[in-house]
Amino acid sequence: MAGGRLTGLVLMCSISFVACGVVAPTAEAATLTVGPAEPAHGTARTALDGLPVKGRAPKTGYSRDQFGPAWSDIDRDGCDQRNQVMARDMTDETFKPGTRNCVVLTGRLDDPYTNTVIQFVRGEGTSDDVQIDHVVALSDAWQKGAQQLDEATRKQLANDPLNLLAVDGPTNIRKSDSDAATWLPPNKAYRCRYVARQVAVKTRYRLWVTSAERDAIAKVLSQCPGEPVPEPEPVAPRDRGPGR
Repeated sequence: MAGGRLTGLVLMCSISFVACGVVAPTAEAATLTVGPAEPAHGTARTALDGLPVKGRAPKTGYSRDQFGPAWSDIDRDGCDQRNQVMARDMTDETFKPGTRNCVVLTGRLDDPYTNTVIQFVRGEGTSDDVQIDHVVALSDAWQKGAQQLDEATRKQLANDPLNLLAVDGPTNIRKSDSDAATWLPPNKAYRCRYVARQVAVKTRYRLWVTSAERDAIAKVLSQCPGEPVPEPEPVAPRDRGPGR
C-alpha cells in the first residue's frame, strides 16, 4: 500500500512541478547574472568551433535601451567610449580644449571596411563621416543570447572596445544589424580580422551563431586558418595631459 502511494506521488511530480513544491523558472529567473567569459585564445577557426549553433531567437523585447545608455564611460576615466575608440583608431587627432583629450575634434581614419582614408572633422554634417560600429550588432546579439544576460553584462557588451571599431559612416549604416551571413566588409583584405573579432565577442559574451553565420565565417577563415583571436583591450585616450 505504501509503495502504491509512493508511485502515485512520483506520477504527480512528473505531471506538476507545483504539486511537489517546485516552481518552474520564470523568464526573469533565466537571466544570466554572470559577467563576460574568459577571452578566447588560439585561432579564430578553433574558437568558432566552440560556439553553439542555434536558430535566431525572436527580436521581441529588443531596444537599444536594453544595453544601457549609449557610449557609457564604463572604465570611469571621464571619457565616453565613442571618443576613446576614435582616439584609438585614428591618427593625427586634435582634441577639444579643456576636455583632457576626451573629445576628438579632427583626425585621420584609415577605414578598415573600405580601405579608404577619411579626414574627420567634428561638426554638423561631418561628424557622421566616422561612426563607431558594434562589430556584433546589438540587435544580432539580442537574438543570439544577449537577452539572457543581466543588464550590467549587456551594458559592457555595448561598450566593450573588443566590439567597437571606428569606421566609414555610410558603410556602417549599410551594414545595419547584419551578421556575417548577410554582410562582410567591402575591403576583402580585412574580412579575416573582422570575423575573428566577431568570434571573439561572441565567445566572450556566450552568444551563439546560426548555421548560415557559422558557414560564412568558416568560409572566410579558410583563407586565413591561422588568424588569431583578438584579445580584449583597455582603451584610454593617449597623452591626456592638462590643457588639451
